[in-house]
Amino acid sequence: MPNLYDPFTIRSVTLRNRIGLSPMCQYSYQDGFSNDWQVLHLGTRAVGGLGLVISEATAVEPAGRITPHDVGIWSDEHIAPLQKVTDQIHENGAVAGIQLAHAGRKACTHRPWDGSYPIKVDEKGWWQSKSASAIAFSEAHQIPLEMTENDIQSVLNAFQAAARRSWQAGFRWMEIHAAHGYLIHNFYSPISNHREDQYGGSFENRIRFLLMVVAAVKAEWPEDLPLTIRISGTDWVEDGWTVADSIRLAGVLKDQGVDLIDCSSGGNAATAKIPLGAGYQVPIAEAIRQQAGIATAAVGLITSPMQADEIIRNQRADIVLLGRELLRNPYWALTAAEEVHKSAAVPNQYLRAF
Repeated sequence: MPNLYDPFTIRSVTLRNRIGLSPMCQYSYQDGFSNDWQVLHLGTRAVGGLGLVISEATAVEPAGRITPHDVGIWSDEHIAPLQKVTDQIHENGAVAGIQLAHAGRKACTHRPWDGSYPIKVDEKGWWQSKSASAIAFSEAHQIPLEMTENDIQSVLNAFQAAARRSWQAGFRWMEIHAAHGYLIHNFYSPISNHREDQYGGSFENRIRFLLMVVAAVKAEWPEDLPLTIRISGTDWVEDGWTVADSIRLAGVLKDQGVDLIDCSSGGNAATAKIPLGAGYQVPIAEAIRQQAGIATAAVGLITSPMQADEIIRNQRADIVLLGRELLRNPYWALTAAEEVHKSAAVPNQYLRAF
């Protein structure tokens, strides 16, 4: 029976424990370039004993950003600054992961501390959002352009090039962001995809774009490195995407060579009533793991060591990803070990405190 501090191996990569940093946007960059903030932010979590550190949603093209302050990987010039990030993470014992993303119809907003409100396309410096269909996320958001075949191919090319750059920058764990109401989620969810072509209508058509993104990434991402996907396990609204749909999708993705499903939820319906509570998304990870036979990551209001350890010991998921708790305490993996009666790899410089 595994525990929270057991190693976890996918392909050629072994995590020193089963605790990871969930991708969290920092909105702190200019023209998509990584900087010292990202090196410090992610490097500190590696020092803090995590097995996996996944960088925030990294835009594959400029129009794929949530805000103008997002980090990006749409040019070769972005590689060198990101190499500083991966070097820092690996030097401190964790595995560096990247989340490739496109914001779709939720692009073009201000940063949270600037109000988070959506921006109209006619304001200087902003761009037109695009999506599976011309359906806005909310009344305040832009009405996105429905993507043409050329638009779709352009984004696929962007994901493929971003996968190459990710490997060149030193990342050893790939996560495709297909959750939270962003572009890929816009395609597979019936509430945001009303297309009548090969990308809309049936389940098979709505997941087509995601499968094409997977193929594009696999064309450049090394076979011996993990390929994972974050999905929204449910839209939490009637007639939306469901957990049953996610289990079905996970089986297809497993057949396509995907190694792990990062199980989040929501984000595609502005009026969704999400039953927030401790570990509220863990049942999604458990259902997909058991019924699709694929490894999963559990996320969402996982805060206490015993809670996290229970998820792993009872094989409800293979790894746990913490978000806000690791913003509050970047050394959570070190301090939690004592509570679950395990040992953690404390840096020599910090031994006197443990």
